[in-house]
Amino acid sequence: MTAGTETGMPEEQLTIRERAALLVLMAEARELTNAELRDLAGLTIDGDCRRRLNDLGLVASNLVGRAYVHDLTDQGALWCKAELSAPRPPRAGYLGGALYVVLAGVRRHLETDGRVLGEFFTPDLGRRIETSYRALATRPGGTVSLRALREHLDDVPADRLDLALTALAERPDVHLWAEADQKSLTDPDRQAALVLGGSPRHTLVIEAVR
Repeated sequence: MTAGTETGMPEEQLTIRERAALLVLMAEARELTNAELRDLAGLTIDGDCRRRLNDLGLVASNLVGRAYVHDLTDQGALWCKAELSAPRPPRAGYLGGALYVVLAGVRRHLETDGRVLGEFFTPDLGRRIETSYRALATRPGGTVSLRALREHLDDVPADRLDLALTALAERPDVHLWAEADQKSLTDPDRQAALVLGGSPRHTLVIEAVR
């Protein structure tokens, strides 16, 4: 079964750029801004590309501030699933051809293990923390309480978030600090703390890029 037959949409409607955008959203398994798409894959979802993917019901694009964030719809996820069995598209080039060989390998792996696509591609939690930090910080390099961060990422189990925060803290530009004014801490602040080196840390700081 091809992508066109499963989604009810002729394959030739999608350009190489549109296909690539959908596959990046599948692999990252999270919302992405155009800036993130450009950093990850050298492409953006804007102009005619955004309108077509929105109109076809494959991508949902929401304006947050002055920038769009894009995410796969359920229909988009179905398209990506079907694309694992699709032939290499025309004019895909060498790298595109190799990508479709990789996609076929992913399909075989899922079939062998009896897993579904959503279990194979999971969000990069470190990136999600950084994205949430930027959304919550009042200024670049500002402090964000771990309580606010946990509330923003309330779908992530606490133990997984602790592990991701601990890994991020190994970077020289990432800091987990104890609140200097301990009297200002509420019970939720204390419960949200992460213990590192025997000391509870209450705030996250990611240095601004100079």
